[in-house]
Amino acid sequence: MKLIRSASRMAAVARRFRQQGRRVGVVPTMGALHEGHLSLIRHAAARNEVVIVTIFVNPLQFGPREDFARYPRPLARDLRLARQGGADVVFLPSVQELYPRDFETIVDVGALAERWEGRARPGHFRGVATVVTILFQLTQPTNAYVGQKDYQQALIIQRLARDLRLPLRVHLRPTVREADGVAMSSRNAYLTAAQRRQASGIFRALAAGRARIRAGERRAETVARHMRRLLAAAMPRARIEYLAVVDAKTLIPSSRLTGRVALLAAVRLGRTRLIDNLLVDVP
Repeated sequence: MKLIRSASRMAAVARRFRQQGRRVGVVPTMGALHEGHLSLIRHAAARNEVVIVTIFVNPLQFGPREDFARYPRPLARDLRLARQGGADVVFLPSVQELYPRDFETIVDVGALAERWEGRARPGHFRGVATVVTILFQLTQPTNAYVGQKDYQQALIIQRLARDLRLPLRVHLRPTVREADGVAMSSRNAYLTAAQRRQASGIFRALAAGRARIRAGERRAETVARHMRRLLAAAMPRARIEYLAVVDAKTLIPSSRLTGRVALLAAVRLGRTRLIDNLLVDVP
């Protein structure tokens, strides 16, 4: 496995892969790798001739009171796991390498980024869209793989690639969960033992909403109210930022459920903010 820190070196290596006609899969991450990331890397390795894993904790997507400074950075472990998962290249740039002193350009993806996470974290998706655009330009992938756990972010990356006519396909892969249903996330490491036990309440509430829909409920507010009641009972000390039933493509709430819908949740447990979602095809 090759470790590359220089942006110009990464671009040169990617050009060579393209010239050789090799199919390249990229898995963009912020490090602190877990089984969710490894599932993406393994999936990419099974379908591409070269796999590039990017590790970059992106300052542009953190707000002034968010956890950029304390975000976990277990580099030696990350490199070991990336190699085990099947990565051929790890791209590990510094902040200065991607954002030199005179850097000014920001990528804004519009209305899709203004709801839910975009409203809760102003500027977050501009940071995501900007860094992903840079990483795609430098790695020149045929395919990119992102997880459903950050569902709104995944939609935005797909929209970005489509709107900017980037020559790649962005694949959405299912959320990987712990045995109790908790979505795997680097931020789970922040939870105390008691908070970790409570965290499964998020998935249970979403699963209960899914069951209501599959049983025939078509009123979005009834489903949302049921989920909120269950979540409040399971996690009495948590603060619910949002718990919503929306169209899976537009993320816009609708009163009557049809087609594919997304159940979205964002919850604070102490200082830790957790997000999760489920997709439901309405019978």
